[in-house]
Amino acid sequence: MFQQRTDLCAGDPGTVAARISTLSGLLELDTGIYIADIGAALLAETPVYAPLVREYAQAQLFSFDGDPRQIAALQAHYGDKATVLEHYVGDGEAHTAYVCDAASGMTSLFKPSPAALGFFNGFDDFGRVLQTETVHTTRLDAIDAIERIDFLKMDIQGSELRVLQHGREKLRECVAIQLEVSFIGLYEGQPTFGDIDHWMRANGYLPHRFMDIKRWSISPTVRNNNFRIPFNQLLEADAVYIKNPIALQHYSDNQLKRQVLFADLFFDSPDLAVYCLRELCTRQVLGEQALRQYFALLNTPAER
Repeated sequence: MFQQRTDLCAGDPGTVAARISTLSGLLELDTGIYIADIGAALLAETPVYAPLVREYAQAQLFSFDGDPRQIAALQAHYGDKATVLEHYVGDGEAHTAYVCDAASGMTSLFKPSPAALGFFNGFDDFGRVLQTETVHTTRLDAIDAIERIDFLKMDIQGSELRVLQHGREKLRECVAIQLEVSFIGLYEGQPTFGDIDHWMRANGYLPHRFMDIKRWSISPTVRNNNFRIPFNQLLEADAVYIKNPIALQHYSDNQLKRQVLFADLFFDSPDLAVYCLRELCTRQVLGEQALRQYFALLNTPAER
């Protein structure tokens, strides 16, 4: 048995730093960790990668948001720990941006669907278009500032599939992808969960977990005078896909090390971490003491 930890993102900086130091030591990490966050506006949650970027010197964050209203906050939040780039990442073509209120997070390169918005309480307001503008997108593979991506996070209101389709080269070493998937598209022509899942499986990734599943109330029924309190209708989720763990022969040694790190720090998945650690020991990349150290870490009581 091991002690289940709570969310590292809300943890004591000293304790988090110690855990990261222990993990990097037992994994004998000697290369950089490259993280990309596309659609990185600081609207609600703390990203799972935040403690690693903050505490690990060799972690490099590339933070993207095409909405200029979000850039100053990103720069102030991350400072020199990140490269903040004002790009609409996509297929390299020009598109119409449908600009909504900044607080709603619904600005998109897809046109909001009146029928879908009207199905959910409150979304007629959230998805109200304030203006449109023509924007030029940049293919992920065309961004020279990025050498490779080890972990990718995306929340870009329907454009996730375009990024994946035009970013295969930069993602060649990527072992984990967290992205928003929609069960019901709020935009016209928006790829939904099934489309994303099909691409992921076809390109060597399998679903690992949902970080969050969002339900929403159907118009016009409201619970306790608060339309934000859901009943059962699924809306969207933050899904995590990982490089196929059933085919570890396709992992390099460094990819296995990064997967251990992400499994522990990002996903609270010690079973995946142990699974990859055992493979590193089998390959004699690490000694059996690495497993013993990790089990000791799992069983160390700590307040987060």
